[in-house]
Amino acid sequence: MAKIDTDWVAMSDRAIISAIGNYIKERRLSINKTQAQIAEKAGINRSTLVKIESGESITLISLIQILRALDSLHILQTFKIEKIISPIELAKIEGRKRQRAREKKKDKGFEESW
Repeated sequence: MAKIDTDWVAMSDRAIISAIGNYIKERRLSINKTQAQIAEKAGINRSTLVKIESGESITLISLIQILRALDSLHILQTFKIEKIISPIELAKIEGRKRQRAREKKKDKGFEESW
């Protein structure tokens, strides 16, 4: 697959759906699988796969199933939300860490009574 820099913001919704369909088709062909094979593995009808590959819209769940069948779920990594810690918060966390170990205090009350 050739890597093309796409201006997603300038694209219409239909154009984005078409680009996703093209990605799915190219990915399927690159792993040498038929539409029927991918549809069966994804648990969808072949007609659903034909729709997305031809630029028609499908449900989000169908898209996820297709991406899973193509071993391409990694492209959803963009949607992962990671907590960003500010430098001040990081300094507070680091300040709370133990700096050294110490011996446990012995219970002298029991020994002294004998």
